[in-house]
Amino acid sequence: MGQWQWRRWQGLSYLTCDLLEGWSHGFFTREFSPRSPEELTALLAPGARPLRVKQVHGDRVLRSGEIHGGAVQTEASTGASEQSTYPQADGTIADGAAQVAWVCTADCTPALIGDRRTGRVAAVHAGWRGTAAAVVPKAIARFQELGSQIEDVVVALGPAISGDRYQVDEPVAAQTLAALDLDLEVAIALAEPPILPDPEPGKCRLDVRRVNVLQLKRLGIDRDRIAVAPHCTHSEPDRFFSYRRDGTKTVQWSGIASAIA
Repeated sequence: MGQWQWRRWQGLSYLTCDLLEGWSHGFFTREFSPRSPEELTALLAPGARPLRVKQVHGDRVLRSGEIHGGAVQTEASTGASEQSTYPQADGTIADGAAQVAWVCTADCTPALIGDRRTGRVAAVHAGWRGTAAAVVPKAIARFQELGSQIEDVVVALGPAISGDRYQVDEPVAAQTLAALDLDLEVAIALAEPPILPDPEPGKCRLDVRRVNVLQLKRLGIDRDRIAVAPHCTHSEPDRFFSYRRDGTKTVQWSGIASAIA
């Protein structure tokens, strides 16, 4: 189910997963802040084109041509106050050579996805809202539209807030589980429960990564092609930013370079 290794670059630590062997990739730590994806791309794939979007906790996943080709509205074109030139989405697909897909998180789940046959990759931001909207399965559906086969897909879910640290209202948990047709009582009784009990009435603990694992397994992706990082952003302040812990809008980046010739 994937082994994880710490790597070093200029004295700084980042995480990799052997399930993604064959792709240059990394789940970067707070040590790399405030380096941008443009700067980090030089580490993973010098000369490659970084792909990034304006994340909005939704389910839109864009291909490289849609990001750089003007196929969707950008935040700037909608008249928003922040004049970002990045299109609104929560996933990027690198479907050409010399491209690196990027996503930023600070408790939400960063998912790096690869197709072992084509070399195509994606980076997806999956918080509870995106997970409720099945953003990772929708990214894989786009892979399939491009000709990918489900048996060739591998997914690594990077450092995120762990279930025992993530207290939510029960309606939030119920909404997150709705796409799986699971209610709270059934979910909490599973062997690897995505819901944990909480002593406060009306609250529970939500493990977003476990919900994503269940979604992926329902797609037909075997558990040995799904890796979950053994790191919690909330409980490891020396390594990771955590919005729930710190209340600040600071993020770490995760990226993966396509392996398309």
